[in-house]
Amino acid sequence: MTESMHTPGTTAPPPLGASALPAGTYDGSVVLVTGGGSGLGKAVAAEFARPGAHLVLVGRNAGRLAAAREELAPLTGGRVLAVPCDIRDPERITEVFDSAEAELGPPDVLVNNAAANFPSPAEDLSPNAWRAVLDITLTGTWFMTREFGRRHLAYATGGSIVCVGASYAWTGGPGYAHSAAAKAGVKNLVETLAVEWGPYGIRVNGLVPGLMPHEDMTGDIRSHLDRDGDAGGGGSGDLDARQPALRVGLPRELGWAATFLASPYAAFVSGHSLVVDGANWQRRSLVAPPVVPVREQLGRGPFTLPGAE
Repeated sequence: MTESMHTPGTTAPPPLGASALPAGTYDGSVVLVTGGGSGLGKAVAAEFARPGAHLVLVGRNAGRLAAAREELAPLTGGRVLAVPCDIRDPERITEVFDSAEAELGPPDVLVNNAAANFPSPAEDLSPNAWRAVLDITLTGTWFMTREFGRRHLAYATGGSIVCVGASYAWTGGPGYAHSAAAKAGVKNLVETLAVEWGPYGIRVNGLVPGLMPHEDMTGDIRSHLDRDGDAGGGGSGDLDARQPALRVGLPRELGWAATFLASPYAAFVSGHSLVVDGANWQRRSLVAPPVVPVREQLGRGPFTLPGAE
């Protein structure tokens, strides 16, 4: 995707390839990223690679993982492993950590990026849809976090966990009841475990992305963004004008924030959720806009009970 042009009122980020931390900050460190084969997960992994980290990319799609490994390997002096895994399976997670330790050593940093999401009116959510989003986004995050924490507790070593969240964990998310509930649980895990594991040198933080379009966005979310842009008359490019920074974010900006949170430079930061969205989640209108029901926003007709004629 092309980057937004710099317009008055915004700050242009450093170019792709710049590092937020000194060279070598992560030399010898092992960083495990779930959902690391595509999208924001891959972008975050890239920014850990630049300061020298070994990478362990975890995801369900083996093909995407292999392609990401080839793309990211030239960025780091370390190694890049691609390990397929469904994070809903705790036994498979144990195998992933065993493999990473055998190849590279115990992961020093865990980035919980993997999640499931799609827009839907709450009343249309099936039990399977609800379970799928909760199981991947919340339970899978917990399984990964537990495995990481248990190993560091057993080895008496410190570590850093970064959980990718969402601002509707605070505000609620009409059209995303399943994801908002799951992300609220993730936020609570961050705050709970930061205190519980802090005495053992394990830091836990949250990282909340704003709108950062990328080529791997799912079709339903992409179409929803296109509708949002069209509502302003400017197509999807109008999304820039809908942000207080007058531009959408870039995936590498999330990566830079992640590398800071997990680094020694943030050694006294734990239990915090850092929002990287140009203040968009704080935005309020002086005059409240008309309420448009979620069903209408998603182009759905009136709700009818299953089986009703």
